[in-house]
Amino acid sequence: MLVLLWPQRAPLLPDSSRTSVRFTLWGVPRVSAEHLTARREQILAAARRCFLRNGLHNTTMQDLIGEAGLSVGAVYRYFKSKNEIINAISQTVAAGLATTFDEVATRELPLLEAMSAALDAVDAQLGPDGNFPLVVQVWSEAVLDPAIGAIVRERYLELRRPFRAIAVQAVARGELGPDTDLDATAAALFGLLPGYALQRQLVGSPDKETYLAGLRALIS
Repeated sequence: MLVLLWPQRAPLLPDSSRTSVRFTLWGVPRVSAEHLTARREQILAAARRCFLRNGLHNTTMQDLIGEAGLSVGAVYRYFKSKNEIINAISQTVAAGLATTFDEVATRELPLLEAMSAALDAVDAQLGPDGNFPLVVQVWSEAVLDPAIGAIVRERYLELRRPFRAIAVQAVARGELGPDTDLDATAAALFGLLPGYALQRQLVGSPDKETYLAGLRALIS
């Protein structure tokens, strides 16, 4: 809580030769958590629009500030750099996908059904309001910028984790052999998702059912 100290002179005592000063404390209203969250989301939404319109590499902090319609100080209160904004956006997207993939793993579906459910989450990111076009830009920046590369690495290791549980379940059901390398299989299963998304983004095919038919042929 911030306060303002307003000096006031106290009455002089008859024999006093000094001036006493007392202070009155005035409370400053505290900004609500809802307001802070709304401002943060306003900045991230503006950044997403800029990145999709101008490209991640070509967008500056000044562009983001102008798009958000806020003062320089207001934006820098939440994010000190463009990389911090990229990190926040990627964390939000990855957290949503990780939750979905965790739920898929928890359902203990047969392998192809689990992959179908995971691909549904990918399809959602390919739609008009999806984030995959921005993801592709982040990939390209990750090759050039070690800081962004570290962000991508952390997010993708998080997203890969549920597929190990899916592989464990597939082994237990006999869908995969008992000597299956679980970490290698998790990496391969997860790798199918960006491969699918990239083809859908660039050439418009295959659709999910065709992709699953190919996967079925590989594991049968």
